[in-house]
Formats: sequence, structure tokens, C-alpha cells
Amino acid sequence: MRLKLVPAETNWDFFKRWRIWLGLSGVMMVVAFVSFLVQGLNYGIDFRGGTTIRTQSAQPINVGEYRAALGTLDLGDTIISEVFDPAFGPDQHVAMVRIQAQDGQESVSAAAIDQALVALQQVAPDIKFVAVESVGPKVSGELIQTAVIAVLAAIAAVLIYIWLRFEWQFALGAVIALVHDVILTIGIFSELQIKFDLAIIAALLTIVGYSLNDTVVVFDRIRENLKKYKKKPLAEVLNLSINETLSRTMTTSVTTLIALIALLVLGGDVIRGFVFAMTWGVIVGTYSSVFVASTILLWLGVKRDWSKPNAEAGTSVPQS
Repeated sequence: MRLKLVPAETNWDFFKRWRIWLGLSGVMMVVAFVSFLVQGLNYGIDFRGGTTIRTQSAQPINVGEYRAALGTLDLGDTIISEVFDPAFGPDQHVAMVRIQAQDGQESVSAAAIDQALVALQQVAPDIKFVAVESVGPKVSGELIQTAVIAVLAAIAAVLIYIWLRFEWQFALGAVIALVHDVILTIGIFSELQIKFDLAIIAALLTIVGYSLNDTVVVFDRIRENLKKYKKKPLAEVLNLSINETLSRTMTTSVTTLIALIALLVLGGDVIRGFVFAMTWGVIVGTYSSVFVASTILLWLGVKRDWSKPNAEAGTSVPQS
């Protein structure tokens, strides 16, 4: 017996309540934008500056015990991760401890580092700090600029790619959907004040790729059906195309979400922010591929016959 997330053949009208779907997206984007302006993002060490400490001990590392020991020092945001390397010996256990810069300081003070060493020695008496490196606010500011440029460059590349592969109407619909996904993902981090670091930028770029893949699958079917059903109204062709790809879209999204939810529950604190961003991104990316990108395409109209260079583009807009 095969599991089907949606029936093999569907005939749902995705544009019947298009005002509701776009209205919901508009409200969520406004809330995200206002939240970003009012309370901003809860930047992590990558963007706020801080100190990275490389520890080494003969005793196996217990990240939970390390975190509990440092938690008593009130040092603010602290990230602990174990370092694995085939070159390490059996008694060589290495961890990276990252502590955010204290208010009004370029980095963590020497006294705070000494306190951290004493606290960790309660867990592993032979532990030592083999390297201590600090990142100041200036470098963190440059990282923010680089991250913004990376996301904008990815969206611009998508615009050019879709424009060359399809038509400019498809490109605009895809980019609006991608901007929608990025704004809502940044917004949820602002609203919930979840730590925002370089891992989240990686998640945003991954979301752009995932959402684009989903949108291109739908757009490919739309283009095929536009050639096949040249006399059908544009809205009917779009509905038919979305219904034909719905099973694939839902199967891909649900199986991806199953893996992400498992990581969200069992993956630990180090990757939780990244996985949360990916989980939210898959949900809004699937939504935007079906409801946002296709509705923009319906508004703009598309060329109905590619064999004629000057074929008129449709201009119909849903009236329901």
C-alpha cells in the first residue's frame, strides 16, 4: 500500500481565494518588517563580537556539563561545540567555546577568561586553553554587510537565471516569492528573538535554493501546459499545472520536514537555530511557490505561443 499525501488527481481552485492568501502574506510581511524596526534581531557572537577559546583535555567532552559550568558566570551568550579531527590522539579532546563580548567592551576580559578556566576545571581538572582569539565589533559589522550582500546576490542571480530560462514575468514572480520567504524568515527570528548568526545566513541561502527549486518545477509545468492548451484561460492553465505538480511538491516538503523536525528535537543547541530557520523556510517556501509566485504570474500575464516572437502576453487578473 502506497502512502499518498494528496490524491493522485486533484482539481482544486488555488485562485478562488487569492485575496485571502496574498492578504495573509502581506500582513505577515508587515509584521515582520515592523518587528525588525522595533526590536531588531538578537545577533549572536558572529555579529556582536566576542572571544573564541580552544580547549583541550584528556577527559571526554560533555557539552552539557561545560555549558552548566559556564552558566554560573553570567557571561551572556555562550556557544560550546566539540571539535573532531582524525589526527587527534585517543586522549586529545578538543572543544571550541565562544563567549560574546561584554557590554561596552571590545572582547571578553582577561578576568572573565580566567573565571571560565576555573569553572571548566571543575568539570575537567586537566583542561587547558590552547588558543584564545577575539573578534571586535568592527569585524562583526563587516560580517553583517557581507551576509546582506550574499543574500541579495543570490536573489539577483535567481532573477537572471529565471529570466533567461523562462520569461521576465516568471522571473519577477519567482523573485517576489523568494523575497517573501526571506522576509518572513528574518521576521520570525526578530519576533521570537531567536539567536541570529552566520548559520542562519547559511539557512537563508539554502531556503532560497529550496524555494527556487519548488517554483521552477511548477513553472516548468505551466510553460508546458501553456503550449499544450493555447485556448484555455490563463487561470485554468495555472490551476491545472499546480494540481499536476501538487503531489510532488507535498511529498518533497513533508519528507524534508520529517528530517528537519527530527534534527530540531534531537540535534542539540548548536544547530537548533539553523534547523528552525530551515523548517520555517520549507513551510513558507512551499506556500509561496503555490500561492505567491503563481498569482504574480497571473497578474502579469505570459506569452501563450513561443513559436511567435511577438505573441501577445495575457493580462487577465483573477476577479473572484
